[in-house]
Amino acid sequence: MAGYIFSMNDIQAMEYSIKEGIYSTNLNLPKNQIWGVHHEGTFADYITMKKGDNIFFFHDRKIYGIGELINIKGDCKFLNFPDADLPNNFTFKEIRHKMILDFSSKSIQNRMLCTFKGSPYFFKNGIDMDEVLSSNPEKFRMLRSFWKLSFIKIDDSENKALIDIILKNNEKNLSSGKYTYTNSHHIHNRINYLVNSDYKVSSDNIMYNCSSSTGYLKHEMALESGILDYISNKKTKIFGYWDYLSHQVVASPFKPIDYMDKMDIFGYKYIPNFKTISKYLVLEIKKDKATIEDINQVMKYVDWVNQEYSYGDYNMIEAFLVAHDFPQVVIDAKPDITIRNYIKTRRPPVPKKWSNLRLIKYNYNPTNKQLHFREI
Repeated sequence: MAGYIFSMNDIQAMEYSIKEGIYSTNLNLPKNQIWGVHHEGTFADYITMKKGDNIFFFHDRKIYGIGELINIKGDCKFLNFPDADLPNNFTFKEIRHKMILDFSSKSIQNRMLCTFKGSPYFFKNGIDMDEVLSSNPEKFRMLRSFWKLSFIKIDDSENKALIDIILKNNEKNLSSGKYTYTNSHHIHNRINYLVNSDYKVSSDNIMYNCSSSTGYLKHEMALESGILDYISNKKTKIFGYWDYLSHQVVASPFKPIDYMDKMDIFGYKYIPNFKTISKYLVLEIKKDKATIEDINQVMKYVDWVNQEYSYGDYNMIEAFLVAHDFPQVVIDAKPDITIRNYIKTRRPPVPKKWSNLRLIKYNYNPTNKQLHFREI
């Protein structure tokens, strides 16, 4: 399964979160009542959460685990109150009775939350970051770039490597349950009592908040959250189904974090009934018109995935460039830029050709809050 690592500044806040089996990001509300890119990015992270994904906490150089997202009333993620995904300045008094987390007026900053349990436990023995990274260096990609974020998502192999080092350091406590955090069901019970369809997490309001009358979205991150939502919840077939999805995934050699290249959306799917990866997804997003340089950018990511994930087999990669419009010059340039020649086997060598980049035009309808896609 995938995993999430939540960063906590306060050890008591972390312990409370573990005890109650909930996590919620504090979001500073925008003064102009328009979500910023960092808000939309946080919402996008919640959208792909699903039952069974693992949970970890990071505090003061140490990582604590292990948890697992669980469904309550059919889902593992919720709005803290109805319309919490709108950047409105609600008053605590008017909505407190509808809030899942209602500790104080500052709880209005908690717009989304997720629910989890220990799996098997959250151990009190945290593992130092250096020990984690050195335990299986090749597996840790996203953890090395964990910087200026409230939390990150890690893929299956990185997740397993993190579980391994935590279990190794807590093997003596597995059977006894000693030195583990206890659980409370207070917030989970409140969710069972309070939640209905008004608390459902989706991209509808995120996109609507930055929509235009001409069918394009003003923020690429809002479009990113929408596409993640549509793929995760099978609202469109054009991109196919993927077992793992993430966004803003590192796609360059290690260097200062602010200068690292990141794929808008990355994913993979398994061969049905097996844990063998069959395909990788590379998806780049442009809110306006696409350019020839955008095709070059996607292909740079395709080459990176081929090098780091599919190890020379381009056939494992499916790539998409999504934009509001594609000028004819871009369409005409695509065939020359996107072809990759490679060798499939060694003995005898079998030459292959890859050109699996698809151009997808999007349009947003603010009336019904729906995204529409069409292949060029």
